[in-house]
Amino acid sequence: MKKKLSLSQIIRSLIFGIIFPTYTMLYSFICLLVSPLPLRYRHRTVMFYTNSVIWLLKVICHVNYRIEGLENIPRDKPGIIMSKHQSAWETFYLPGHFNQTAIILKRELAWVPFFGWGLWVTDPIVINRSDRSNAMSQVIRQGKKYLAAGRWILVFPEGTRIPTGQVGHYRIGGARLSVETGYPILPVAHNAGRYWARKQFMKYPGTIHLVFGPIIEPQGRTPEEVLQLTKDWIENTMKTIDND
Repeated sequence: MKKKLSLSQIIRSLIFGIIFPTYTMLYSFICLLVSPLPLRYRHRTVMFYTNSVIWLLKVICHVNYRIEGLENIPRDKPGIIMSKHQSAWETFYLPGHFNQTAIILKRELAWVPFFGWGLWVTDPIVINRSDRSNAMSQVIRQGKKYLAAGRWILVFPEGTRIPTGQVGHYRIGGARLSVETGYPILPVAHNAGRYWARKQFMKYPGTIHLVFGPIIEPQGRTPEEVLQLTKDWIENTMKTIDND
């Protein structure tokens, strides 16, 4: 169903559409300046940027959010966040909740001018999707190292942003990392695509609903079983969220 547009929404989206890329471009030079510093300072610098984008979206476009399931986040050890991917919003919001989050991303994103510079300084896990066997071994190798250091890993198992109401192909990389390392999966469902959709100029006012699910332990399970449990929880929760 198409959403009705108002002049106010169009103007607000236009203002955000001007400020957001300009701010990103300028802030990227700050990211380059802090790149020689230890990771904790680089991460804080990038998180200030991501948090301010969330704030700008709220103030300019009236896109707010509410969170459920914070009690499900383990406090004594890191894990692997596997999130629904509908929007740019969750890529800004989620890393700030966890310790020095490492995002698994395709290398083409790291090549994007300005935006990619910020990604690079957070020390992500960059993979070449065209070389699947090496990509998987790199995820396992770096993922083990980062998890052992207390860092969380953020995975978007659908690989790309999927329109609201649709289900993408869930890739097994995050589940395999969980089984290989013994660290749990934290599933995440949200409806951010309803308000900030992929490749859409318009931003729609409203409240994003994000839910952190119960952790999924990998012990005694295959990667396929872990992935299926994760997908089932996310997509079943999406049905509830989509009816909000």
